[in-house]
Amino acid sequence: MTSGARGALTREAVLDAAAALVKRHGPDALTMRGLAAALGTAVTSIYWHVGGREALLDALVERTMAELGEIRPSGRTPEQRVVGVARDLRRQLRDHPHLVALVHERGLTERMFLPAQRVLVREAHAAGLRGARAAEFVRAVQFQVVGHVLVERNRERAPVQRPGEEELWSAETAGDDPALARALARPVDTERLFLTAVRALVRALLPAGRPLPARASGPVG
Repeated sequence: MTSGARGALTREAVLDAAAALVKRHGPDALTMRGLAAALGTAVTSIYWHVGGREALLDALVERTMAELGEIRPSGRTPEQRVVGVARDLRRQLRDHPHLVALVHERGLTERMFLPAQRVLVREAHAAGLRGARAAEFVRAVQFQVVGHVLVERNRERAPVQRPGEEELWSAETAGDDPALARALARPVDTERLFLTAVRALVRALLPAGRPLPARASGPVG
């Protein structure tokens, strides 16, 4: 391979192609031969840019964690800001399921969540929470987000249910509440359900009536 051929390919292009393969097919589908074929280059070129498969996986993990670290709180109240952080974290986890799984497999899950936790710590302190109460707040919000995403993913990957919810719910099974039966028979609006749950959690944990100090917002890495 010539230096000109090497120069036609960049490390970022290799990582982009690798991330795309993992996103579509999962970490097990990422092979050096498959990646080289996707890029239209030789396997030796991949090795020259990123090293072996383990080095490539490490680089993917580092980039994924950097992307997940960019959370920008926004809003006028502590509740709005924390709910915004939770929404951003949910979106990031849903957008990168296989890459997040790769981070987990390599034992770096806690490190991956650290940037989001640091944002939540600052919001907890700004709202007047300290010590154990602030720690409980941070973990409760994190667990709510992760748990919701896991349930969403399981529902999306589950086989078609027979009977389905629309067949299971009637006025009788809903305790003589036909409106409830109709609502439970409809498809779940996971975004609305997530916001309902996280807002209720945040309202229950944050002190009421404390104004948020003015400060500049910015990414946290």
